[in-house]
Amino acid sequence: MSTVRRIVVALAALVAVTAFGTVGYLLLGFTFLEALYQTVTTVATVGYREVRPLSTAGMVFTIVLIIVGVGTVLYNLGVLLEALTEGQLRQLLERRRMDSRIAALRGHVIICGNGRVGRAATDFLAAGGHQVVVVDTDRTRLTDLPEGVLHLVGDVTEDRVLGQAGLERARAVVVALDTDADTVYATLSARAMRPDVVIMARARTADSKAKLLLAGATRAVNPQRIGGRRLAVFALQPDVAEFFDVVMHDENVDWRVEQVPVPTGSSVAGQSLAGLRLRERTGALLLAVRRSPGDELEPNPPDDLVVPAGALLIALGTQAELEALAALVR
Repeated sequence: MSTVRRIVVALAALVAVTAFGTVGYLLLGFTFLEALYQTVTTVATVGYREVRPLSTAGMVFTIVLIIVGVGTVLYNLGVLLEALTEGQLRQLLERRRMDSRIAALRGHVIICGNGRVGRAATDFLAAGGHQVVVVDTDRTRLTDLPEGVLHLVGDVTEDRVLGQAGLERARAVVVALDTDADTVYATLSARAMRPDVVIMARARTADSKAKLLLAGATRAVNPQRIGGRRLAVFALQPDVAEFFDVVMHDENVDWRVEQVPVPTGSSVAGQSLAGLRLRERTGALLLAVRRSPGDELEPNPPDDLVVPAGALLIALGTQAELEALAALVR
């Protein structure tokens, strides 16, 4: 029997006992108010005196009412207490399990806000096998998440909640809250706590996009504007748009575009692209290079370009080819 059903049955039994006692005392000559009062004080065991002197039949009836009524009241209290503690205990155990799993994550992505934009980002990351923690103030928006996605109920504008989501160990943060003001504040908090983390923020207007960049967002994105541009590109150059759409968003194909950082001490650093022969050695096609953070991307880089430490390589290839490129760079 479900908890709600047990509560309904318990309350119905209490109403039945109250009606039984009231009718019984009415038959013993009490007025309605006296009968109801006598029933309530008897069932509640408060110890008040009888409203009227009881006859032998009245005393026998009161004994029966005490036995039945007190048992019913105790049952009601037990059901209500069980419902209260069971729900709280379940939530507490679930929260502790979730906290321990989040504490074990490394290199995950934190999604702040599980609205339409946040949910789309969550689905895409989860489909790609990435570890994700979703944070939202509304518990109902955290139901039916993709398998393996962890969640946290809280306000990401609070440093404590960002800490619980594992910001210190996160790879990136996606901030897509309901208002631009909250998004700006959460971005400021995340940047203050992790100066080196990648922060992607959803901007609703052009003005808020500039403010989010000032607040510390690595990049601010306006989904409506991007969606409009994609529609225009599909209208004018559908094949080009389809190619990039498949490369970036279709998890059913084996080839991808990925970025590969060149760490300090890498054997690739200091060598020219011609000498590295990346295509021959890994199969991946180099599309662009960013020589250092803050520099412009250089598409179709020339063979004589010398790759410095700290550079970023943008390459196209299958998963195996991209993994071979990453292994070579490491």
